[in-house]
Amino acid sequence: MAITIGKKPESDFGDPLGMLSDCHRRIERYLKVLAMLASQVQGSRLNEEQCQALEAALDYFRVAAPLHTLDEENSLFPRMRIHQDPQVHEPSRQLEALEADHQSTETAHREVEALGRRWLAEGSLPDEAVRRLSVILDNLQAIYEAHIHQEDHEVFPLAAKSLEQSELEALGREMAIRRGLDPDHLLRPWPLDPK
Repeated sequence: MAITIGKKPESDFGDPLGMLSDCHRRIERYLKVLAMLASQVQGSRLNEEQCQALEAALDYFRVAAPLHTLDEENSLFPRMRIHQDPQVHEPSRQLEALEADHQSTETAHREVEALGRRWLAEGSLPDEAVRRLSVILDNLQAIYEAHIHQEDHEVFPLAAKSLEQSELEALGREMAIRRGLDPDHLLRPWPLDPK
């Protein structure tokens, strides 16, 4: 396993808020790949490496990103809403706005998926499709920039402060189950002395 000096290690299901934030880094990275391909290749024929990058980014947004949305909308946000603490109850409108962002990005990603798969299947995209792809990706980048900043700097810290440890553990378990993993196996603490 390669070690990158200075890079924060990926979180696990024992740190569900860290996992959600780590997912944001992947969203940013894959969105950057899509934007770079659209602007640099301009719908022309992709080389093998570019095809693989496009396919990986499309797959991420088709498979993994919706799980992230479910993690927030079905597991995190409802827990934040049930707290009677005024600090937690006040962001209800903020959570609704974040959910609206999820709807907007989901719609946009369906169109990006269709254009990207067309690019892969046909080998190129006509100019009007390239322009449309670029507009959608610019809009997605703007939405995600504000959305991710709000979640990383306001929502997740508030959740860390207001949710009980048992609620965070339940959040991690639900996230694992959503991915078809056994939470009891994943959340078991590592032995200190591996004898």
